[in-house]
Amino acid sequence: MQFTGFPVAALDFYDDLEVDNTKSFWEAHKHVYEESVRQPFVALTTALEPEFGPAKVFRPYRDVRFAKDKTPYKTHQGAFVGAGPSLGWYVELSPRGVRVGGGFYEASGARLGAIREAMTDDKRGPALRRVLTRLEKAGFEVGGDRLKTTPRGYAADHPRIELLRHRSLVVGRGYGFEKVIHTPAVMTLVRDDWRTLRPLVTWLQDAVAGVPEDLRQR
Repeated sequence: MQFTGFPVAALDFYDDLEVDNTKSFWEAHKHVYEESVRQPFVALTTALEPEFGPAKVFRPYRDVRFAKDKTPYKTHQGAFVGAGPSLGWYVELSPRGVRVGGGFYEASGARLGAIREAMTDDKRGPALRRVLTRLEKAGFEVGGDRLKTTPRGYAADHPRIELLRHRSLVVGRGYGFEKVIHTPAVMTLVRDDWRTLRPLVTWLQDAVAGVPEDLRQR
């Protein structure tokens, strides 16, 4: 299937799902999800696979076993291309439009320790800061889960303490409802933004490269 953009029906589907997140709505509109959401996502990620690698197109069902919110379906669709455990590129469609991103979304103690060690290094740490500064100037937003306090073992006055507070580090931006998201040209935007995010992904890959494989998964 050739990627032709995300149809308006995909955004309408998620608008309606936010209002009526029920099994009866889902079963009555599942064909809209398959045709207007999932198939375009598969086509997009397949087209980008030769350069970035295979993607995981996430399931639409929420895991509600331990959640207070028992609504059964996700109100967005995402796809992730992994460059390492919980590390790589992301694209998402939701009622707020299309958004892209990259970075690391979760890190075990060993991997987070390796990333923080690289942040404190006098060469690698400033290099990461330069990458993030360039991305912000290009219009990306730097986010992720951060500690409010100083991470254990690091000085509160460390010159890169703001980086060290990150427990995840994600950089992204949205295209919103721009007309381009309904055309094949949005694939070029995603490709170009993922290329722009590659220095961040590469920096993170290098940071965790020395962590033994069994420890990366913990």
